[in-house]
Amino acid sequence: MSATLINGSFIIAALLFILALAGLSKHETSQRGNILGAIGMALALLFTIAGVVFGTRSGPFIVTAGIPLWIAATLVLVLLAGAVIGITKALNVEMTEMPELIALFHSFVGLSAVLVGWTAYLQMAARGHFDALHSGELYVGIFIGAVTFTGSLVAYLKLSAKIRSAPLALPGKNALNLGAIVAFFVLTALFVLYPKGTGGFVLISAITLLALLLGLHLVASIGGGDMPVVVSMLNSYSGWAAAAAGFTLSNDLLIVTGALVGSSGAYLSYIMCKAMNRSFLSVIAGGFGSDGMVVSQQKDLGEHRETTAQEVAGMLKGATSVVITPGYGMAVAQAQSAVADLTSRLKAQGIEVRFGIHPVAGRLPGHMNVLLAEAKVPYDIVLEMDEINDDLADTDIVLVIGANDTVNPAATEDPTSPIAGMPVLEVWKSGQVVVFKRSMATGYAGVQNPLFFKENTQMLFGDAKERVADIINAL
Repeated sequence: MSATLINGSFIIAALLFILALAGLSKHETSQRGNILGAIGMALALLFTIAGVVFGTRSGPFIVTAGIPLWIAATLVLVLLAGAVIGITKALNVEMTEMPELIALFHSFVGLSAVLVGWTAYLQMAARGHFDALHSGELYVGIFIGAVTFTGSLVAYLKLSAKIRSAPLALPGKNALNLGAIVAFFVLTALFVLYPKGTGGFVLISAITLLALLLGLHLVASIGGGDMPVVVSMLNSYSGWAAAAAGFTLSNDLLIVTGALVGSSGAYLSYIMCKAMNRSFLSVIAGGFGSDGMVVSQQKDLGEHRETTAQEVAGMLKGATSVVITPGYGMAVAQAQSAVADLTSRLKAQGIEVRFGIHPVAGRLPGHMNVLLAEAKVPYDIVLEMDEINDDLADTDIVLVIGANDTVNPAATEDPTSPIAGMPVLEVWKSGQVVVFKRSMATGYAGVQNPLFFKENTQMLFGDAKERVADIINAL
């Protein structure tokens, strides 16, 4: 197959990926962006496989002139198997499981980069020819890929509750991370200078093991409250790992795609850290999250007040403005459709209803936005924290449905709190607050929430979907 044809298809695929990112930046165009990205990936896979099967230049290490039929058939079967697994998972995965699924996907990208790097090294060793530039590329690619692989696996295990989300606090953990980075630079220089023979094999084995351990330690040291940033960070790592593999294979599309994912993931991590008023380095050094146990000092905040669905319905009937702030609890209860129904009924009675979305609500960026869009909530009433916060003081009622850490006044009122300085939705400034929760337990960050004990706050306990349905019936 003509290399010109393949490169041309790669350019089109890259343009589709760029258009996909642009589309995903807005609710109204997100579905179109997703479709464009899928088309671009299908095009890239099709012409990559075609180039291998029919023969073309595929990199400085692997040059084919057509392959046996059984290998071509195997490649096609692998491609089809991957498509079947991906489609099946996409159709069956719950929205609450999306964060851990994405983390697992990131681990696959990291592992692929490691395998590509090792394959390139073994081919160069077999030929006895090592190019300094390509040696450095594959060494860096293996390092980034291995960190991404184990780090993503730990994130998957934490997010799926297979292991505790509490941060691992080894003595001198920051010194360990810094030492690993210094060792990486030293080992890279040695490998570029001495890549041949037993020494080269020992060096590439050493960097693989070091990176695997570093990935484990980095993410294990980050607590539950910072896990949304971790997912975004690993997304960035996976992109750079893919770009490194692209340099190793001289695959322009892989370089472009990896750079797009890496840079967009890094920017998203920056946005999320800004939303939490934390530096990226402070997240890496160790998060404030725990596994649900209170990490701040236990304080006597008084007694909370309980309410009923019938009483909440009465409050809503007398309101003129309502703001709903959803969180991960809404996703777990799958209450988004019931909330959308409640919104429609209130609007039909002339009540202004809007949604306030914190940048890190849920356990994945955009988690709440996707759920609300799925339930057909109009885009124009779904507002970000910065857009809604100034209006909360003039709001009659705020319904906090499954949110916790993102509405915690300790962030602004208690300088000793682990989340001090984190921007939050200031729902307590409204006339009345109704908090939908299953219990008085702390949120994912494990920080006590004074909101539950304020004079204008009432607690509505139980499953969010059932309680919202009860309110609708009472209306």
